[in-house]
Amino acid sequence: MAVAEAQAARSKMRMTARERRRAFQGYAFLTPWLIGFFAFTALPIVVSVILSFTRYSVLRPPQFIGLKNYRHALLGGDDLVWPSIGRSFYYAILSVPLGLIASLTIAILLNQKLRFLAFWRTLYFLPSLTPSVATAYIWRWLFNPEIGVLKPAFEFVGLPMPRWFSSMEWAIPSLVIVSLWQNAGGSAMIIFLAGLQDVPVELMEAAEIDGAGRWRKFWHITIPMLSPVIFFNFIMGIIGALRVFDTAFVATGGGPAYATWFISLHIYQTAFVYFDMGYAAALSWLLAAIIITLTILQFRLSKYWVFYQGG
Repeated sequence: MAVAEAQAARSKMRMTARERRRAFQGYAFLTPWLIGFFAFTALPIVVSVILSFTRYSVLRPPQFIGLKNYRHALLGGDDLVWPSIGRSFYYAILSVPLGLIASLTIAILLNQKLRFLAFWRTLYFLPSLTPSVATAYIWRWLFNPEIGVLKPAFEFVGLPMPRWFSSMEWAIPSLVIVSLWQNAGGSAMIIFLAGLQDVPVELMEAAEIDGAGRWRKFWHITIPMLSPVIFFNFIMGIIGALRVFDTAFVATGGGPAYATWFISLHIYQTAFVYFDMGYAAALSWLLAAIIITLTILQFRLSKYWVFYQGG
């Protein structure tokens, strides 16, 4: 009896040593990522928080000024802050719902039993692989009111060619069109496609037996089962839309007449043109606070419309 207990204790100690060795190996493989995370993510975040309370122009040491940067941004000291936030919300209100509808529509089409299905999925996904700078230049050429490829099409149907990026009214809708072309078949579509393939077949068959048509099955089964996926894509879409920068920077430069001057462009201009790094850090954290608040609000509201199968 004592011998058996001693052998069991030695076996337990050997297992513990093996587990420790495996844990050490795991942390050893994680070390490069941890170093990169702390050096290039965590440390810059901490530094940006500190700099947001300073006056820092790169050429001179930071000077602590307390909440002056935040007061300057929030209380009207900077005339471009609130209009730029409003334009960012306007872009998000247009682009996010349209993007979700487009991505879901493409996912439904690509979830059918089609010939050359892999080809069609690749074709729809390719625009999302195009660099944003290249996309912006392509659409600047397409939307050119003088030599653009779309001009003959408008002349053929007898409609005036919009000024697109050159018009204050059309500038943001033009960026939304570019965003739809580039992102509708991207990651959101893939996530929707995965969600559609996870909808239980038994529910569809039961609905057909009860006489439900295609629309009723879609609205009462597919949409509720997809609600967690819709919720995730909605959150990611809001975050991405409020952070829009590259396409607007290349296609319009914030113009015309500040029509596409989003908050991200304002942060960039403040930091890398005027080198007011302290104020730019404060603006960045203001944008982060807005995104965090919206995300928390969405999570609070999700309990009224998001359905989880295990819940």
